[in-house]
Amino acid sequence: MNYRDFLQKVIYVIINPIIKGMIKTGLTPNIVTTIGFLLNCIVTWMFIKAALLLDVHAVVADAECCTNTTAFGLIGWGGALILFAGLFDMMDGRLARMGNMSSVFGALWDSTLDRYSELVTLFGICLVFIKADWFALGIVTFLAMIGSVMVSYVRARAEGLDIECKVGLMQRPERVVITAIVAIISGCTGDLWWLAGGMILIAVLANITAFWRIAHCYRELKKK
Repeated sequence: MNYRDFLQKVIYVIINPIIKGMIKTGLTPNIVTTIGFLLNCIVTWMFIKAALLLDVHAVVADAECCTNTTAFGLIGWGGALILFAGLFDMMDGRLARMGNMSSVFGALWDSTLDRYSELVTLFGICLVFIKADWFALGIVTFLAMIGSVMVSYVRARAEGLDIECKVGLMQRPERVVITAIVAIISGCTGDLWWLAGGMILIAVLANITAFWRIAHCYRELKKK
């Protein structure tokens, strides 16, 4: 059993009582998926608000100012909300299975809103860097967005060709956790370098994962 399967089992033990409550109240997986997406939209608003509040000169000089304290507070709480929204991303699939509510459209809706959730969140972070006059890190965050989309796209395309494609180091759960943790640490420390480090890590490993999956598909197709 790999670490992802182990963590998944632990989380399922925690959320199963919540799932049973959702089934009793009549919540559907599509509603849960939508709630998770809306929470990520709130995260994006928090990051945009933080970007608008950032004092560039204070950030560069590592100086204290009231607006930056508020801005970094929003970044930190945004990171915490990303983790909370991530639970909904797990609960919708679990609810579908436990409540016997799985559907083809539900799978499509889940995958689509997952992409939107990740992209709008990274867009907010990109604006934070640009407003802080860290233009290069804004580009890095954009590369992280590209890598995130391509990791998912290659897997979807591979599954359309009847190839199982789950290889790689930077799948969606890892990207979500890294983004959340570095945002929380940046918010608590008032240091954007934590957020920058997370974006660099995702930009590099997500794009490596995308090409790793392409190579995996090439080998599988050669076998066929």
